[in-house]
Amino acid sequence: MRKIAIATLGCKVNQFESASFSSSLTRAGCEVVPFAGRADIYVINTCAVTGRAGQQSRQLIRRAMKTNPAARLIITGCYAQTASRDIMEITDSRSVCIVGNGNKDQVLDAALAENEYDLPLSDIGVKREICRLPVRRFNGRTRAFLRIQDGCNNFCSYCIVPHTRGRSRSLALPDVLEQAAIFSEEGYRELVITGINVGKYGQDLDEDETIYTLLARLCREFPVMRFRLSSIEPTEVNDSLLELMIGAPNFMPHLHIPLQSGDDTILRRMNRHYPVATFARAVRQRHAALPHVAIG
Repeated sequence: MRKIAIATLGCKVNQFESASFSSSLTRAGCEVVPFAGRADIYVINTCAVTGRAGQQSRQLIRRAMKTNPAARLIITGCYAQTASRDIMEITDSRSVCIVGNGNKDQVLDAALAENEYDLPLSDIGVKREICRLPVRRFNGRTRAFLRIQDGCNNFCSYCIVPHTRGRSRSLALPDVLEQAAIFSEEGYRELVITGINVGKYGQDLDEDETIYTLLARLCREFPVMRFRLSSIEPTEVNDSLLELMIGAPNFMPHLHIPLQSGDDTILRRMNRHYPVATFARAVRQRHAALPHVAIG
């Protein structure tokens, strides 16, 4: 039985993806072990949103090589997408497979391959479909993350994410409902709806779906489960969301709304697409209608 260790840095989407790796590898007969211990294969799901995250990614790679110099390394995530040459220099001649963000559904194949798995790093910018990554369990968690979307089209001036995650891509509604049903079967009673830019859900699909219709459908079909949003842009906090928060008892009155700056000039330079007044209006309107709403 192959022993596989998984390390995850960064956002909730990365955490969802690593949970999928763990679920798939366990079903395939592998033993998932702590990253600090000796393993046959190390899967490192990296982050590159800050310089510190890139440094931590390199540290994890070196730690795995030190723990077991003969192990196979599977490096994925945003740092892998943007710094493959640096990774090859760090790993030298060791067995390593770099899996881009658009091909994370191939992590299982890379881990199970008898010989080295050669996977060219593809251009994430041309990806138009999201990877399907089924998950059964979030080990050690009482709530699960449900990833419905990947990528971002905003291209804020300071942000690397559109270059590491690609354009916005949505998971088809039947696949979202199927994953929610799996979590329900596993006994989860709260799901965090997550993505890189969840407010853009559905804009790339043929169906007439939005984040608001999706949330309403989930609340109707799974009435004993609670749902909350991980984060949403100020421009997407609208009347449809407010009506849902008022009308659906299992949609949690909690919103994480990123501000980034309280200065309009800085926001324009950041290419944030809204003034401070938009953020203030969103907060005031939600609080007026729902005094108990939690806004972070």
